[in-house]
Amino acid sequence: MRIPLSYADVSPFEIPDSNLMACLEPRALEPSRPAAELAEEALDHPIGSPPVEEFVSAQTHVLVLVDDITRQTPAWALLPAVFRRLDARGCGPERTKILIASGTHSRMSEREVEKKLGREIPRQYPVFIHHWRQEENLIDLGTTRDGTPVRLNRLLGEADVVIGVGQIVPHRVMGYTGGATIVQPGVSGPAVTGYTHWMSALYPGREILGIAENPVRLEVEEIARKAGLRFIVNVVMDAHARVVHVVAGDPVAAHRQGAEYSQAIYGVAQPRLADIVIAESYPADYDLWQAAKGIYSAELSVREGGVVVLVTPCPHGVSKEHPEVERLGYHEYAEVRARVERKEITDLVAAAHLVHVGRVIRDRARGIMVSAGIPPETQTRLGFKHARTPQEAVDQAFEMAGPNARVAVLRHGGDVLPVLKPSP
Repeated sequence: MRIPLSYADVSPFEIPDSNLMACLEPRALEPSRPAAELAEEALDHPIGSPPVEEFVSAQTHVLVLVDDITRQTPAWALLPAVFRRLDARGCGPERTKILIASGTHSRMSEREVEKKLGREIPRQYPVFIHHWRQEENLIDLGTTRDGTPVRLNRLLGEADVVIGVGQIVPHRVMGYTGGATIVQPGVSGPAVTGYTHWMSALYPGREILGIAENPVRLEVEEIARKAGLRFIVNVVMDAHARVVHVVAGDPVAAHRQGAEYSQAIYGVAQPRLADIVIAESYPADYDLWQAAKGIYSAELSVREGGVVVLVTPCPHGVSKEHPEVERLGYHEYAEVRARVERKEITDLVAAAHLVHVGRVIRDRARGIMVSAGIPPETQTRLGFKHARTPQEAVDQAFEMAGPNARVAVLRHGGDVLPVLKPSP
């Protein structure tokens, strides 16, 4: 079988029909209505919360948190419905600010801001971009019951009402994106983000990814409550990045309903674990920090001792915000923990990332990378074998796993969720 990937400039590859066990990708659903109309309906029928217009007035200062360019959320289509409701209560642009929740990602350019928000919104409303390392722009809000330091963007302290706008997809650290994640890691400082991410490193992917109720998510929701997150508007998108569902309301109750819908889109049955998994990173293509999501999905798909092939463009390299990744490479949990204890790694967010990928390509399986954006010698230093094309990588994988290897292909590997369901 000849299998194309989502990248027009990457050649397809061939796999014998007898070896191909599964080709998984999120579902494609025809949207019932445009995203703006779905947002209006969700705002008219909020989950677990009064309508947003009931808790704002002409004296209310509102902060709207919006996810960044690494997420596909069409904020430009959703925000007008929110702003109309705020404006009707006298809470217009002079009392409403937008903060782009960049997490630990690189700062967005003006062009990227316009792509996320549209052309008109930045002209009407003040827009700020969070940067996690700018300590002067952070405030302390105490600690959680478990001792997590809550240090967040100062704009949260100036707001009476905080609203989060984002997307719900499976996520290795939080179970799913959306909901409270717009605060942590979205607008948090290094300490709190390091704590929650390192906490996630204690668990294998199958205990976090695609599970809405997990220890990290519960900690993040406590942080969001301290930050004043009152209301969310979250989308679920299909395989073609079309908005097919919108939830609005309480950051926990609305998120849980959205996560169920997301699981129905991204969760795809796989009959058994594969010897070889070929995963593209689409739509997480910005850099390897994002593209590693293809590896996280592959962890749920590959057997112990198998092979994982990652195909990703990574036009921005490995990670400008986390240089430790390229410098140290991916390793098992014990080695990364030892380096953390020796203070050789102080960025716990990077440490968790090293563990998450290392668990797959060091502990569970072996890794091969196809990427025009990362030099071959860097791929090798990271812990991957290098291949120039997907076909070359597939051939290498068969040499490693044997001619009878069972193969699973993960299209949209950046967000697909393999679910092991043996055939009856």
